[in-house]
Amino acid sequence: MGPAIRAALPELGHRFQAHLKRCVRIDTRTLALFRIVAALLIVADLALRARNFSYFYTDDGVVPRSLVLEVSSGYPFSIYHLTTNSTVIATLFVLQGLIAVQLLVGYRTRLATVLSFLFVVSLDHHNPFVLSYADTLFRLLLFWAIFLPLGERWSVDAVHADRVPRPSVANVASALILGQMVYMYVTNGLIKTQSEVWTGGNAAPLVLALDEITFLLGDVVSGFPTLLEYGGLLWFYMLVFAWLLLVLPGRARMLFVGLFVGGHLAFALTVRIGAFPYVALAGVVLFLQGQFWDDLETAGRWLGIEGSRIAPGVAALERLATRVPDYRPDLTLGRRLGLDAERVAGVRARTYTLGLGLVVVSMLFVAAVLAANVAPIVVDGEREEPIEERIDETIVDTLESSTGVREVETVASSLGIDQPIGWGVFAGPDPRTTDRYYVFPAETASGERVDAYSERPLSYDRPSDELQKQYGTYRERFYMNSVRRGGFYNDVPVHLAEHICDRWEADHGEELTAVNMYMVGEDITRETIDDPSSRDRSYTEIYRHGCGDNDATVIEPPE
Repeated sequence: MGPAIRAALPELGHRFQAHLKRCVRIDTRTLALFRIVAALLIVADLALRARNFSYFYTDDGVVPRSLVLEVSSGYPFSIYHLTTNSTVIATLFVLQGLIAVQLLVGYRTRLATVLSFLFVVSLDHHNPFVLSYADTLFRLLLFWAIFLPLGERWSVDAVHADRVPRPSVANVASALILGQMVYMYVTNGLIKTQSEVWTGGNAAPLVLALDEITFLLGDVVSGFPTLLEYGGLLWFYMLVFAWLLLVLPGRARMLFVGLFVGGHLAFALTVRIGAFPYVALAGVVLFLQGQFWDDLETAGRWLGIEGSRIAPGVAALERLATRVPDYRPDLTLGRRLGLDAERVAGVRARTYTLGLGLVVVSMLFVAAVLAANVAPIVVDGEREEPIEERIDETIVDTLESSTGVREVETVASSLGIDQPIGWGVFAGPDPRTTDRYYVFPAETASGERVDAYSERPLSYDRPSDELQKQYGTYRERFYMNSVRRGGFYNDVPVHLAEHICDRWEADHGEELTAVNMYMVGEDITRETIDDPSSRDRSYTEIYRHGCGDNDATVIEPPE
């Protein structure tokens, strides 16, 4: 190596380090926006879950605590598991909402973030049968956010700090939360590369043909199949090249972020897939750097919205924030131990650094073990089965058999931060081409046959033209997926059947003697997208149940 190269190495190192920091830098205004959106998502989720409170979250419903503990692997952490009293559970709902409000205003933000994360994990583990990838992504984003200064701006903490806030942060935590979004997008894109339906542009029209999830503008958009084909292809390539979210600078990154924002808003307006579009929006806006806020300020001036016009409102909010007690238990404890504020801040920073370090080391350890076990498969020339299946099997075996990896995975699973092996979201790898609805043929004590799920005379026809209306809430659809998958393998459908038997007598004044559960599938083709009556139907038995002391009987569906 020549002297010129050795002399240039330090400069190249500094440039590379600066480039990495630019890639993972998050503006503190963006962190404040994420904090506000995350808090609002928690409050909205609690309000939506409250509509099914007795049904899904108490022992009087279909998911008692005993069922959750029976089917859960490991040791799921849940504050809600401390009680089965419905009043106490409702109180915990309210407490979780109050902590979310604390996070919203940014008061003792780090503590509020930790508590919000623990409550979110607890509620998810309280009923795992109503969850989706949205809940997984939100838990992970909230976990990484614990190590970021969410209260640096637009918060009560910022007013109490009485100092100029940091403009941005670029560290391991910012890299991890941004990397989480990129990993989710890219892995899903790679999964879709295995599907000719996605690479050929046929996926989006088929997805919008699913009446079970299509709503709002979905029916309107489905009338433009060519537009959907190009939109689906654009989304596919956005996922594959999502790593550009980290690499692109300035306004180029803003434009790419805008494409993802538009994509998620399109999902929110066309398909009923729960909270995923909104959680993903909260994550993708983290890529907005200082250039966005500077341009937004310029646009505001161009529109006549001067800073002086909002200054009185900001000042009023700051005066209100100053009235909130600046209670810092760590400083109080520090003074009792003879530590000044600066040393307490140092201890606090080292504690979070140590915590994040343990997480990173654990991740690297698991990744190294998995890579060592997967590498021989990749270089092996003899493949008796598809390489994807062999890799998946090896990963599962490693997680189960390697002691160190298993322990890390157990802790991560208990806290709800275990990373999915593949993010099979956005209808991947192949979009579903079967519409679903449920018929629960049941027989009353008088011999009448009814559909106990839709509470109608027994019929195997659609309960409504828009199948998504068969569910009261979107989480009911996720729950029915758990019932469908449960079948004869766990007691999820058993508890539902028992609940139906009990409630039918209370609501209709007559006992049921038997309940069967069927999923009716309609095969969708390009020719039958707009003609459900021409689709081929299939009837899949999920479970059969005898109410009370009656034996289970079979109520056969049509041929």
